[in-house]
Amino acid sequence: MSVRTRLTLVYGSLYLVSSAVLVAVTYLLTVHTMDQRLNLAGSDVSPAAFTRLRDLASQGDVTALVELKAEANRQVAEQKRDVLEQLLQSSLITMLVLGVLAVVIGYVVAGRMLRPLHAVTATARRLSESNLHERIPLDGPQDEIKDLADTFNRMLDRLNRAFDVQRRFVANASHELRTPLTINRTVLEVALASRKSPPETKALADVLLGNTARHERLIEGLLTLARSERHLAARTATPLPDVVHGALGHLDDLAGETGVDVEARLSPAVVTGDPVLLERCAVNLLENAVKYNVKDGRVWVRTGVRDGAAFLQVVNTGRPVPSYEVEAIFEPFRRLRPDRSAARDRNAARERTGSADGTGLGLSIVRAVVDAHGGTIETVPRDGGGLSITVRLPVSEQPVLAPAAVP
Repeated sequence: MSVRTRLTLVYGSLYLVSSAVLVAVTYLLTVHTMDQRLNLAGSDVSPAAFTRLRDLASQGDVTALVELKAEANRQVAEQKRDVLEQLLQSSLITMLVLGVLAVVIGYVVAGRMLRPLHAVTATARRLSESNLHERIPLDGPQDEIKDLADTFNRMLDRLNRAFDVQRRFVANASHELRTPLTINRTVLEVALASRKSPPETKALADVLLGNTARHERLIEGLLTLARSERHLAARTATPLPDVVHGALGHLDDLAGETGVDVEARLSPAVVTGDPVLLERCAVNLLENAVKYNVKDGRVWVRTGVRDGAAFLQVVNTGRPVPSYEVEAIFEPFRRLRPDRSAARDRNAARERTGSADGTGLGLSIVRAVVDAHGGTIETVPRDGGGLSITVRLPVSEQPVLAPAAVP
C-alpha cells in the first residue's frame, strides 16, 4: 500500500479506537450515575400508584406493598434499559458516520501532506546525468520534508560537480593527447615516404602508424562518449533511414573485407536529437555486427515505428553469445571474442593499418547516445549465434525540413 493509504488507515483506526473508548466510558458513566442517583423506590411511580401505596400502608397490607414496590422497580429498570439502549445505538451510529468522515478527511489531508514528497519523487525520476542542473522547487516551512528536499538538492550539487569534473577531464585529456599523436603520425608518414629510410625503418614505422591510428580512434571514442553524456543543447528532427544510409557508407570497406552481407530494410521513422551522435550510434552498431561475425556472415538492419516508438534494429550472425554476457558488452573496454577465422581474415586484410582491434567503446557510446536521447536498448542473443540489438527512441513531433531546391 502507498504511504497515503497507510496514513489514511492509521488516521481512521485511531479515530475509531478513540471513539469506541469514548462510547464505552460514556456508557459506563451513565450506568453508574443512573444507579447512584435514580430513586428506584418511587421516583418514577405514577400518582395513582402512589395513592394506592399510601392506602396499602395505612391498611397494613405488606404483601401488596411488596408487589407494588417490585412493579415500580421493574418499570424503572425497563426505562433505564431503554435509555441505555438508545444511548448506545445513537453513539454507535454517530461513531460510524464520523469514522467514515474521518477516513475521507484523513485521505485528503494525507495527500496534501505528501504532495511535496511527490514533487521530490517526480524530480528524482526525471533527473539523469544530462540534467543534473535541475533542482527540486519546494517552498514552505522548514519542516522535515523541506529539509529532505534541501538535502537532495545539495546532493545533486555534489553529483553535478563530480560529473562535470569527470567530463572536463576526459575531454581535456583527449584534446591534449591529439596533438602528440598528430605529430607522431606526421613523422611516421614522412619516414614511410622517404626513399632514404631503410626497409627495417619503414616496417617499424608501418607498425607504429597502425598503433597511432588505434590510439586516435580510442581518443575519438572518449570524446564522443564524453559528448554524448552531456545534455543535448540542440535537437532536430532526424530521419532514421538517412542516419543508417550515412552509417552504411562508412562500413563499405569493412563489410567488403570480411565478406559480410548487409541487408537493409528501412521504413520511415523520425526522431528528435543530434544527427551526428545518432549516426555515430548507427555506425557503432553496424561495425560491431560486422566485426563480431562469422566468415561470409550476414547483418540485417531495420528501421520503423512500432508501439508508438521509433526503432533501429541490427541483427547479425556470429558465435553464440551467453545471456550473462549481454550486459557486459555495453561496459567501456569490454569486448567479446570474435570468431577466430573471421578475425584472422580481417587482420590479414587490415594488417597495414593495424586497426583490426576495436577500442572497446563502441557499444558504450551507443548506450550513452541512446540515454541522452531518452531511448532504451534491448539486446537478445540470436538463435544460432549472434545478437539482436534494438534501439527504441521517442518519435519526433517536429516536422522534417525538406532540402531546398537548387535553382
